[in-house]
Amino acid sequence: MGRKGSVGDQIAHTAARQYGNVTRKQLLELGLGKGAIKSWVSTGRLYRVHRGVYAVGCPAVTPFERAMAAVLACGERAVLSHASALTLWGIWKRWDTPFHVTIVGDRRLKSVRIHRVRRLDRGETTRQHGIPVTTLARALLDCAPSMRPKALNRAINDGRLAGQLRPTTLLELAARHPSHAGSPLIKAALGSTAERPTRSDFEAGFPGFCERHSLPIPRMNAIVCGHEVDALFEREKVIVELDGWAFHSSRASFESDRSRDADTLAAGFETLRITWARYRHHPTKEAARLHAILAARRGATASG
Repeated sequence: MGRKGSVGDQIAHTAARQYGNVTRKQLLELGLGKGAIKSWVSTGRLYRVHRGVYAVGCPAVTPFERAMAAVLACGERAVLSHASALTLWGIWKRWDTPFHVTIVGDRRLKSVRIHRVRRLDRGETTRQHGIPVTTLARALLDCAPSMRPKALNRAINDGRLAGQLRPTTLLELAARHPSHAGSPLIKAALGSTAERPTRSDFEAGFPGFCERHSLPIPRMNAIVCGHEVDALFEREKVIVELDGWAFHSSRASFESDRSRDADTLAAGFETLRITWARYRHHPTKEAARLHAILAARRGATASG
Protein backbone atom coordinates (compact mmCIF):
# COMPACT_ATOMS: atom_id res chain seq x y z
CA MET A 1 0.00 0.00 0.00
CA GLY A 2 2.85 2.33 0.84
CA ARG A 3 4.44 1.46 -2.47
CA LYS A 4 1.29 2.48 -4.38
CA GLY A 5 1.07 5.77 -2.47
CA SER A 6 4.68 6.52 -3.33
CA VAL A 7 4.02 5.90 -7.01
CA GLY A 8 0.96 8.14 -6.82
CA ASP A 9 3.00 10.95 -5.31
CA GLN A 10 5.63 10.63 -8.03
CA ILE A 11 2.99 10.68 -10.74
CA ALA A 12 1.35 13.75 -9.22
CA HIS A 13 4.74 15.49 -9.02
CA THR A 14 5.53 14.69 -12.65
CA ALA A 15 2.09 15.83 -13.78
CA ALA A 16 2.41 19.11 -11.87
CA ARG A 17 5.46 20.02 -13.99
CA GLN A 18 3.54 19.29 -17.19
CA TYR A 19 0.24 21.11 -16.67
CA GLY A 20 -1.36 18.01 -15.13
CA ASN A 21 -0.25 15.61 -17.89
CA VAL A 22 1.85 12.45 -17.92
CA THR A 23 2.84 10.11 -20.70
CA ARG A 24 2.32 6.36 -20.73
CA LYS A 25 6.11 5.97 -20.84
CA GLN A 26 6.48 8.09 -17.70
CA LEU A 27 3.78 6.09 -15.89
CA LEU A 28 5.56 2.83 -16.65
CA GLU A 29 8.92 4.26 -15.59
CA LEU A 30 7.40 5.41 -12.29
CA GLY A 31 6.20 1.88 -11.56
CA LEU A 32 2.55 1.93 -12.65
CA GLY A 33 1.93 -1.24 -14.63
CA LYS A 34 -0.20 -1.58 -17.74
CA GLY A 35 -3.05 -3.11 -15.76
CA ALA A 36 -2.90 -0.33 -13.19
CA ILE A 37 -2.99 2.32 -15.92
CA LYS A 38 -6.15 0.74 -17.31
CA SER A 39 -7.65 0.63 -13.81
CA TRP A 40 -6.79 4.27 -13.11
CA VAL A 41 -8.47 5.28 -16.36
CA SER A 42 -11.63 3.32 -15.52
CA THR A 43 -11.84 4.91 -12.05
CA GLY A 44 -11.21 8.49 -13.22
CA ARG A 45 -7.74 8.91 -11.73
CA LEU A 46 -6.38 9.24 -15.28
CA TYR A 47 -8.08 10.76 -18.33
CA ARG A 48 -6.82 9.95 -21.81
CA VAL A 49 -6.04 13.17 -23.73
CA HIS A 50 -4.12 11.72 -26.69
CA ARG A 51 -2.70 8.33 -27.50
CA GLY A 52 -0.14 7.72 -24.78
CA VAL A 53 -0.91 10.91 -22.80
CA TYR A 54 -3.11 11.21 -19.73
CA ALA A 55 -4.38 14.03 -17.54
CA VAL A 56 -4.06 13.24 -13.86
CA GLY A 57 -7.07 13.70 -11.55
CA CYS A 58 -9.28 15.65 -13.97
CA PRO A 59 -9.62 16.18 -17.72
CA ALA A 60 -7.34 18.66 -19.47
CA VAL A 61 -9.43 21.82 -19.80
CA THR A 62 -7.30 24.96 -20.14
CA PRO A 63 -5.46 25.78 -23.39
CA PHE A 64 -2.09 25.44 -21.63
CA GLU A 65 -3.01 21.97 -20.36
CA ARG A 66 -4.14 20.85 -23.80
CA ALA A 67 -1.15 22.45 -25.55
CA MET A 68 1.29 20.63 -23.27
CA ALA A 69 -0.60 17.38 -23.81
CA ALA A 70 -0.29 17.79 -27.59
CA VAL A 71 3.47 18.30 -27.31
CA LEU A 72 3.91 15.30 -25.01
CA ALA A 73 1.93 13.12 -27.41
CA CYS A 74 4.41 13.84 -30.20
CA GLY A 75 7.61 12.70 -28.51
CA GLU A 76 10.53 14.06 -26.51
CA ARG A 77 11.84 16.50 -29.15
CA ALA A 78 8.43 17.86 -30.13
CA VAL A 79 7.61 21.56 -29.76
CA LEU A 80 4.47 23.64 -30.10
CA SER A 81 4.69 25.58 -33.37
CA HIS A 82 3.02 27.61 -36.13
CA ALA A 83 -0.31 29.22 -35.12
CA SER A 84 -0.27 27.54 -31.70
CA ALA A 85 3.16 29.01 -31.01
CA LEU A 86 2.01 32.50 -32.03
CA THR A 87 -0.83 32.22 -29.54
CA LEU A 88 1.46 30.98 -26.78
CA TRP A 89 3.75 33.96 -27.43
CA GLY A 90 0.75 36.29 -27.11
CA ILE A 91 0.81 37.46 -30.73
CA TRP A 92 -2.52 35.82 -31.60
CA LYS A 93 -5.44 35.90 -29.17
CA ARG A 94 -7.19 32.68 -30.17
CA TRP A 95 -6.29 29.01 -29.77
CA ASP A 96 -6.99 27.10 -32.98
CA THR A 97 -7.45 23.34 -32.82
CA PRO A 98 -6.00 20.92 -33.48
CA PHE A 99 -2.79 22.20 -31.92
CA HIS A 100 0.24 22.57 -34.20
CA VAL A 101 3.37 20.64 -33.19
CA THR A 102 6.68 20.35 -35.04
CA ILE A 103 8.78 17.20 -34.81
CA VAL A 104 12.02 15.94 -36.29
CA GLY A 105 11.24 12.51 -37.69
CA ASP A 106 8.07 10.66 -38.63
CA ARG A 107 5.11 10.39 -36.31
CA ARG A 108 1.40 10.44 -37.07
CA LEU A 109 -1.38 11.49 -34.72
CA LYS A 110 -4.85 12.46 -35.91
CA SER A 111 -5.61 14.60 -32.88
CA VAL A 112 -2.60 16.91 -33.45
CA ARG A 113 -1.53 18.88 -36.53
CA ILE A 114 2.01 17.55 -36.96
CA HIS A 115 4.68 19.30 -39.01
CA ARG A 116 7.67 17.13 -39.85
CA VAL A 117 11.05 18.75 -40.48
CA ARG A 118 14.51 17.35 -41.21
CA ARG A 119 16.12 19.55 -38.60
CA LEU A 120 15.18 22.08 -35.99
CA ASP A 121 18.20 23.96 -34.66
CA ARG A 122 18.56 24.33 -30.91
CA GLY A 123 18.38 28.10 -31.24
CA GLU A 124 14.95 27.79 -32.86
CA THR A 125 13.27 26.22 -29.83
CA THR A 126 12.77 27.32 -26.25
CA ARG A 127 10.15 27.20 -23.49
CA GLN A 128 7.40 29.73 -22.96
CA HIS A 129 5.21 29.36 -19.86
CA GLY A 130 6.98 26.03 -19.35
CA ILE A 131 5.85 24.58 -22.69
CA PRO A 132 8.41 23.51 -25.34
CA VAL A 133 7.83 25.81 -28.31
CA THR A 134 9.51 27.25 -31.37
CA THR A 135 10.95 30.71 -30.91
CA LEU A 136 8.74 33.58 -32.00
CA ALA A 137 11.04 34.13 -34.99
CA ARG A 138 10.65 30.51 -36.12
CA ALA A 139 6.87 30.64 -35.58
CA LEU A 140 6.64 33.74 -37.78
CA LEU A 141 8.77 32.08 -40.46
CA ASP A 142 6.48 29.04 -40.41
CA CYS A 143 3.26 31.07 -40.44
CA ALA A 144 4.28 33.72 -42.98
CA PRO A 145 2.98 31.78 -46.04
CA SER A 146 -0.53 31.66 -44.56
CA MET A 147 -0.60 35.29 -43.40
CA ARG A 148 -1.52 38.43 -45.30
CA PRO A 149 1.33 40.97 -45.54
CA LYS A 150 -0.45 43.41 -43.22
CA ALA A 151 -1.02 40.73 -40.58
CA LEU A 152 2.59 39.57 -40.83
CA ASN A 153 3.88 43.13 -40.42
CA ARG A 154 1.63 43.64 -37.40
CA ALA A 155 2.77 40.36 -35.80
CA ILE A 156 6.44 41.27 -36.30
CA ASN A 157 5.88 44.71 -34.84
CA ASP A 158 3.94 43.33 -31.84
CA GLY A 159 6.77 40.90 -31.08
CA ARG A 160 9.37 43.62 -31.45
CA LEU A 161 7.56 46.05 -29.14
CA ALA A 162 7.03 43.29 -26.57
CA GLY A 163 10.79 42.73 -26.48
CA GLN A 164 10.38 39.14 -27.73
CA LEU A 165 11.82 39.62 -31.21
CA ARG A 166 14.72 41.35 -32.92
CA PRO A 167 14.32 42.00 -36.66
CA THR A 168 17.96 41.08 -37.26
CA THR A 169 17.36 37.66 -35.66
CA LEU A 170 14.36 37.10 -37.90
CA LEU A 171 16.34 38.03 -41.01
CA GLU A 172 19.20 35.73 -40.01
CA LEU A 173 16.73 32.88 -39.53
CA ALA A 174 15.24 33.46 -42.98
CA ALA A 175 18.75 33.46 -44.45
CA ARG A 176 19.52 30.09 -42.80
CA HIS A 177 16.42 28.58 -44.43
CA PRO A 178 16.46 30.00 -47.98
CA SER A 179 14.19 27.23 -49.34
CA HIS A 180 11.54 27.77 -46.65
CA ALA A 181 8.36 29.24 -48.15
CA GLY A 182 8.30 31.91 -45.45
CA SER A 183 11.82 33.24 -46.09
CA PRO A 184 11.06 35.59 -49.02
CA LEU A 185 7.97 36.86 -47.21
CA ILE A 186 9.96 37.67 -44.07
CA LYS A 187 12.60 39.45 -46.15
CA ALA A 188 9.92 41.42 -47.97
CA ALA A 189 8.29 42.43 -44.68
CA LEU A 190 11.54 43.65 -43.15
CA GLY A 191 13.38 44.84 -46.26
CA SER A 192 16.67 43.45 -47.48
CA THR A 193 19.84 43.81 -45.45
CA ALA A 194 21.07 46.25 -48.09
CA GLU A 195 18.34 48.61 -46.90
CA ARG A 196 19.57 48.57 -43.30
CA PRO A 197 22.33 51.13 -42.83
CA THR A 198 24.17 51.60 -39.59
CA ARG A 199 23.00 54.55 -37.56
CA SER A 200 26.23 56.39 -38.37
CA ASP A 201 25.67 55.81 -42.11
CA PHE A 202 22.15 57.22 -41.89
CA GLU A 203 23.28 60.30 -39.98
CA ALA A 204 26.37 60.85 -42.12
CA GLY A 205 24.27 60.98 -45.28
CA PHE A 206 21.63 63.39 -43.98
CA PRO A 207 23.56 66.68 -44.45
CA GLY A 208 24.22 65.67 -48.06
CA PHE A 209 20.51 64.95 -48.49
CA CYS A 210 19.73 68.45 -47.23
CA GLU A 211 22.28 70.02 -49.57
CA ARG A 212 20.94 68.14 -52.62
CA HIS A 213 17.42 69.36 -51.90
CA SER A 214 18.37 72.97 -51.07
CA LEU A 215 17.53 72.60 -47.41
CA PRO A 216 19.47 74.37 -44.63
CA ILE A 217 22.33 72.27 -43.26
CA PRO A 218 21.40 71.11 -39.75
CA ARG A 219 23.56 70.61 -36.68
CA MET A 220 24.06 66.89 -36.22
CA ASN A 221 23.94 65.22 -32.77
CA ALA A 222 23.02 68.48 -31.09
CA ILE A 223 21.96 68.66 -27.43
CA VAL A 224 18.41 69.90 -26.81
CA CYS A 225 16.90 69.94 -23.32
CA GLY A 226 19.62 67.57 -22.16
CA HIS A 227 18.90 65.08 -24.94
CA GLU A 228 21.08 64.29 -27.95
CA VAL A 229 19.06 64.63 -31.14
CA ASP A 230 20.01 63.41 -34.59
CA ALA A 231 19.65 66.71 -36.45
CA LEU A 232 18.65 70.21 -35.39
CA PHE A 233 17.48 73.10 -37.55
CA GLU A 234 18.27 75.67 -34.91
CA ARG A 235 16.64 78.75 -36.43
CA GLU A 236 13.32 76.98 -36.97
CA LYS A 237 13.56 74.92 -33.75
CA VAL A 238 12.89 71.73 -35.71
CA ILE A 239 14.41 68.40 -34.68
CA VAL A 240 14.76 65.55 -37.17
CA GLU A 241 15.10 62.02 -35.81
CA LEU A 242 16.35 59.40 -38.26
CA ASP A 243 14.39 56.29 -37.37
CA GLY A 244 14.67 52.64 -38.39
CA TRP A 245 13.85 49.15 -37.09
CA ALA A 246 17.43 48.50 -36.13
CA PHE A 247 17.70 51.77 -34.17
CA HIS A 248 14.49 51.70 -32.13
CA SER A 249 13.73 48.00 -31.74
CA SER A 250 12.67 47.70 -28.11
CA ARG A 251 9.87 48.94 -25.91
CA ALA A 252 12.41 50.84 -23.78
CA SER A 253 13.67 52.72 -26.84
CA PHE A 254 10.12 53.42 -27.97
CA GLU A 255 9.17 54.90 -24.59
CA SER A 256 12.43 56.87 -24.29
CA ASP A 257 11.93 58.43 -27.72
CA ARG A 258 8.41 59.60 -26.88
CA SER A 259 9.50 60.99 -23.52
CA ARG A 260 12.26 62.98 -25.24
CA ASP A 261 9.80 64.31 -27.84
CA ALA A 262 7.54 65.53 -25.04
CA ASP A 263 10.45 67.32 -23.29
CA THR A 264 11.58 69.11 -26.45
CA LEU A 265 8.00 69.99 -27.46
CA ALA A 266 7.48 71.65 -24.08
CA ALA A 267 10.53 73.80 -24.86
CA GLY A 268 9.12 74.86 -28.24
CA PHE A 269 10.87 72.37 -30.53
CA GLU A 270 8.98 70.37 -33.13
CA THR A 271 10.17 66.84 -33.94
CA LEU A 272 9.94 65.17 -37.35
CA ARG A 273 10.78 61.48 -37.62
CA ILE A 274 12.07 60.21 -40.97
CA THR A 275 12.34 56.46 -41.55
CA TRP A 276 15.02 54.91 -43.71
CA ALA A 277 12.41 53.48 -46.09
CA ARG A 278 10.87 56.92 -46.74
CA TYR A 279 14.30 58.56 -46.94
CA ARG A 280 15.55 56.04 -49.49
CA HIS A 281 12.45 55.46 -51.62
CA HIS A 282 10.71 58.86 -51.49
CA PRO A 283 13.48 61.45 -51.02
CA THR A 284 11.76 64.20 -53.02
CA LYS A 285 8.54 63.87 -51.03
CA GLU A 286 10.44 63.87 -47.72
CA ALA A 287 12.45 66.94 -48.75
CA ALA A 288 9.30 68.81 -49.81
CA ARG A 289 7.61 68.02 -46.52
CA LEU A 290 10.65 69.20 -44.57
CA HIS A 291 10.79 72.39 -46.66
CA ALA A 292 7.13 73.08 -45.80
CA ILE A 293 7.66 72.47 -42.08
CA LEU A 294 10.71 74.72 -41.91
CA ALA A 295 8.93 77.47 -43.86
CA ALA A 296 5.91 77.28 -41.57
CA ARG A 297 8.12 77.48 -38.49
CA ARG A 298 9.98 80.51 -39.88
CA GLY A 299 6.66 82.18 -40.63
CA ALA A 300 5.37 81.49 -37.15
CA THR A 301 8.54 82.94 -35.61
CA ALA A 302 8.36 86.08 -37.77
CA SER A 303 4.69 86.72 -36.95
CA GLY A 304 5.37 86.12 -33.28
